Amino acid sequence: MQDRKDSDSRKLLRRLKEILAAPGGGQDRLDQITHHIADSMGSQVCSIYLFRDAQTLELCATEGLRAEAVHQTRLRLGEGLVGRVARTGRHVNTADAPSEPGFRFMPETGEETFPSFLGVPIQRVGEKLGVLVVQCTDARLFSEDEVYGLEVVAMVLAEMAELGAFQGSQSDSLPLAHRFPLMIRGGTGQEGAAEGRVWLHEPRVVVTNPVGDDPESELARLHEGVARLRERVDSMVAAADMGGDGDHAAVLETYRMFAHSRGWLSRMEENIRLGLSAEAAVEKEQSAARARLEMAADPYLRDRLHDLDDLSNRLLRILTGQGSDTGAQMPDNPILVARNIGPADLLDYGRRLKGVVLEEGSVGSHAAIVARALAIPLVIHAERITTESLNGDLILVDGDQGIVHLRPEESVATAFRDKIAMQAEAQHRYADLRSLPATGTCGTTVQLYMNAGLMADLPSLEGSGAEGVGLFRTELQFLVRNHVPRRGELAGLYRHVMDRAMGKPVMFRTLDIGSDKVLPYMKPQDEPNPAMGWRAIRVGLDKRGVLRMQLQALIRAAVGRPLYVMFPFIADMSEYQDAHRILMQELSREQRLGHQMPSDIRVGAMLETPSLAFAPKKFFEMCDFISIGGNDLKQFFFAADRENERVRRRYDTMSTSFLSLLQQIIARCEDARVPLSFCGEDAGRPVEAMTFAALGIRRLSMRPASIGPVKHLIRRVSIAELRDVIAEAQAQGLTNLRRPVTEWLARH
Repeated sequence: MQDRKDSDSRKLLRRLKEILAAPGGGQDRLDQITHHIADSMGSQVCSIYLFRDAQTLELCATEGLRAEAVHQTRLRLGEGLVGRVARTGRHVNTADAPSEPGFRFMPETGEETFPSFLGVPIQRVGEKLGVLVVQCTDARLFSEDEVYGLEVVAMVLAEMAELGAFQGSQSDSLPLAHRFPLMIRGGTGQEGAAEGRVWLHEPRVVVTNPVGDDPESELARLHEGVARLRERVDSMVAAADMGGDGDHAAVLETYRMFAHSRGWLSRMEENIRLGLSAEAAVEKEQSAARARLEMAADPYLRDRLHDLDDLSNRLLRILTGQGSDTGAQMPDNPILVARNIGPADLLDYGRRLKGVVLEEGSVGSHAAIVARALAIPLVIHAERITTESLNGDLILVDGDQGIVHLRPEESVATAFRDKIAMQAEAQHRYADLRSLPATGTCGTTVQLYMNAGLMADLPSLEGSGAEGVGLFRTELQFLVRNHVPRRGELAGLYRHVMDRAMGKPVMFRTLDIGSDKVLPYMKPQDEPNPAMGWRAIRVGLDKRGVLRMQLQALIRAAVGRPLYVMFPFIADMSEYQDAHRILMQELSREQRLGHQMPSDIRVGAMLETPSLAFAPKKFFEMCDFISIGGNDLKQFFFAADRENERVRRRYDTMSTSFLSLLQQIIARCEDARVPLSFCGEDAGRPVEAMTFAALGIRRLSMRPASIGPVKHLIRRVSIAELRDVIAEAQAQGLTNLRRPVTEWLARH
């Protein structure tokens, strides 16, 4: 009986393969497919619904329902049984469709005489393409074999769609896949705007032979591919430095367990016996696993989805011979499109890129840090961008708004180009201010510094008119390596940074890792809230060997020049005292070794936790300078995770309560006569920068491109007058000062 089922399934799949190979339009193929599926399954109805857009399904072909309903019947995602299959990615099998919750009767189709309903998703590795439905006049439940067989057919339809078999034309009403304009709203990872052509970081594997003619041959190919995969995984695990045991070892062992799973292999073998090729069998199991794990309530199980995806993709590349290097030529003005990307890969592309668009990522991720260093716009959380994009597609990236326009209409592209031209013209005007001080009309001067993290940033020091580097992120040199950098490497790098600064001060922040910045060779910590966990100076004080090595490298790089060292994420005075003591010990040690010493040493702290605003006066007196880390301070002050898009935008820097905290910090620093700066995204926003200056902060550190706009505004208004405006608004009891400040700036 099973052999006959297998034979029927293979016959149907061979028919589908012939339809794919035959000439003809997409609509003709769909009509033939519905006829053959209905005939093979002994059902009176077979219908194919495809997505018209992300939220709308359209009846595109049918055998058994009324022909006039084709391209007229549409459902929203989740509407009716078809919409439920599309939304959940799981089949619906019922002998009495009208009694099912959410059933929607569509009278134009004539389906009232077909109570039996089986709908399965047409999907490809998480990409939902449509729904395949069969219906019968007799009230019966389809068997498990029939359900599985229809899922196999749906898998082949998904691959046929990927190969363009159902692509619309001007003569039919099918959706035009990868042809229509698309706007995606994501999040801002790095500001800026860019126009370019799509360059996919990991081009998707295309299965060109979804149907297998010889099951035994396909099984042999699968077994050979799995054996090669397991060998590679075993070698990778053996080569990894796991430290014997712990979380890192457990993660890799779980990964190896998946690769050796007998259940995983047997399900792919079953797919092949029903007529799929080895590649299509892998993709069907990958899609089915995604559907199962995405519905899981346990976050651990959902995390395993990434492991299964990675293993499946590795196996697909082994079977198809397709890899990242497809031979395609990178276009001019490339915009990198990826699900996610590590810092080393992004740095490999370097300044060739005009922008980056990610499906995942976060405002504090490695990719965002590197994008800021490269001064290119970054949009994160751009859903479906990797599945909707093709290499070479025109794409517009608006990092200011967190919006991506893919294959835009000409009117949209023209307006966007106007915006880029206006920004370029403004930057040209700001260049004239490069050598001028940021002095308000009242005579108050504000020092404008830039943030950096790469050698590639340093040319911006002179071009932007920055007076120094207010924050040099030293963790980037650790993030882009698969091993701890040597002391000599770091000393050479820091020496080059100081050389390129040409006498301007550079504030080196010691290693700020943990939270979202996990080193590739560091055992990950399973922390419920890593932003408030084991990170930055906490790691440095627990792993003193790394902190001492970095401090030694900084001392040796200074060679007779002033050295500025800044400790991150200090939450208690004792942490600063411990770190300061270690630095003094290393200075004494280097002097005993006869090494040339810095001409001066200035030691500061980043104030990123509200607790430090209430530290004893002695703490402020101990510091040579203090820098407010605005991004972290704001997230902890408002209890709003800056990686959480649902809450982080609800809280404004111009909130009276937050500005009151800044005023308290300013007063304490003035009392201790310690210089204070503000470092973070808000320092580079002209309205916020003016407000900080009016409150009394005399040094701001920002990305190089922001220095021109901020300086331009400071030089046109009176900081002293704005101070009075702020004081008056606070006296009135306003909860937010953005409106009175912007209205005053507009008048002036």
